[in-house]
Amino acid sequence: MIPTNTMTDGFLLVDKESGFTSHDVVALARKKMATKKIGHAGTLDPMATGLLVLGVGIGTKLLSFIVDGAKSYEATIRLGASTSTDDKEGEITASFETAKISDPEILGALDSFRGKIAQRPSSVSAIKIGGRRAHELVRAGEVVDIPEREVEIFNLEVSGINRVESFIDIEVKVRCSSGTYIRSIARDLGMKLKNGGHLTKLNRSEVAPFNLSEAKLLANAELMSIKTGIERILPIRILEANEVKEIFFGRPIEKDRKS
Repeated sequence: MIPTNTMTDGFLLVDKESGFTSHDVVALARKKMATKKIGHAGTLDPMATGLLVLGVGIGTKLLSFIVDGAKSYEATIRLGASTSTDDKEGEITASFETAKISDPEILGALDSFRGKIAQRPSSVSAIKIGGRRAHELVRAGEVVDIPEREVEIFNLEVSGINRVESFIDIEVKVRCSSGTYIRSIARDLGMKLKNGGHLTKLNRSEVAPFNLSEAKLLANAELMSIKTGIERILPIRILEANEVKEIFFGRPIEKDRKS
């Protein structure tokens, strides 16, 4: 049984488990918090684990300030096969030999994914096309063509390259702009190496300014107050007595205090 919490405004930092959609987590959080007013700051696929930031009550109005923040991930890219979803959840659509691909080739190919790049999101993403999610259209048998868009990879670190049976598994850490699809990096790396690529692991460790180390499984997650959340998300300015008086009477104050 999920414990309830009488406070209904703030943020929940959830360590999402694999097998749950972001919508599943929101639905469970609504039961936990006894309120329907809950949203999330950035979708995680069912396969993915890690940080999911939920806004509760008034917190939902501040999610837009979080969604556009930087994200960090730990992922495993597998070379040797392409899948219908660009991750291990999909059906294998093509298989390739990997024996002739060297570690230096992999590292060199990954260099092209650093900085600002044009990226085509996965066709099974949550992007809306004509009011419907792209993944819904694909599963309904429709052909989806999502145009490329610019994203930025702030940091891409390779922490391991392992050869497993006929595959090559590349462990990476990525810090990127909002809207970046790690599955697309896996797919495009495979294409660059004339091979197939997909994700077998994806864990989100950061949704700036929040970190996975602060998160807990939903059943144990505690509500962060609006005040604490705002102090993390937005710059804070302490008002002087005369400024409080101006605001009280509905008059504007200077954006920046004059020295």
